[in-house]
Amino acid sequence: MKELKVSPKVKAKLKKIKLLLLDVDGVLSDGSILWIKGQGFTRIYHAHDGYGIRHIQRLGMKVGIISGGNSEDLQERIKFLGITHTVLGSEDKLASLNQLAEQTNTPFDQICFIGDDLFDLPALEKVGLAVTVPDGAPEVQKMADLITTIPGGKGAVRQLIDAIRKAQNLK
Repeated sequence: MKELKVSPKVKAKLKKIKLLLLDVDGVLSDGSILWIKGQGFTRIYHAHDGYGIRHIQRLGMKVGIISGGNSEDLQERIKFLGITHTVLGSEDKLASLNQLAEQTNTPFDQICFIGDDLFDLPALEKVGLAVTVPDGAPEVQKMADLITTIPGGKGAVRQLIDAIRKAQNLK
């Protein structure tokens, strides 16, 4: 897996992270939505992201999902990964962020959010570490502290998790 190169300023922010919040479409998935007759809509998720999420949770990091979607495939993925901090079905990412920060008792400067689209901006602007993917909206890329080199849905979340682990000396 390709390692992210980070500046000293970003490394200092990575060291402080206690809560990692993830967008879904365009971040945990590549944004593609498939229709399967008899099942409905579904997404494809990357195994590297899933392993990284489970691993960093075992190391004590809180992980959450903020998504405008609330589909069955997403609910199953969240359940499989053991993610308990979620706000689904709301495009108000700032309200969702505030809810999860309060729920987990985590200050904003200790939160990392990775998002890729315009309605992610209000939450990205409030967190201690704002991250996006290489194909994120130009406005999001412009304000992000860090841009992964791996696209969403292809291991971008794992690349970010590995950077957090390295900065915090977590195995």
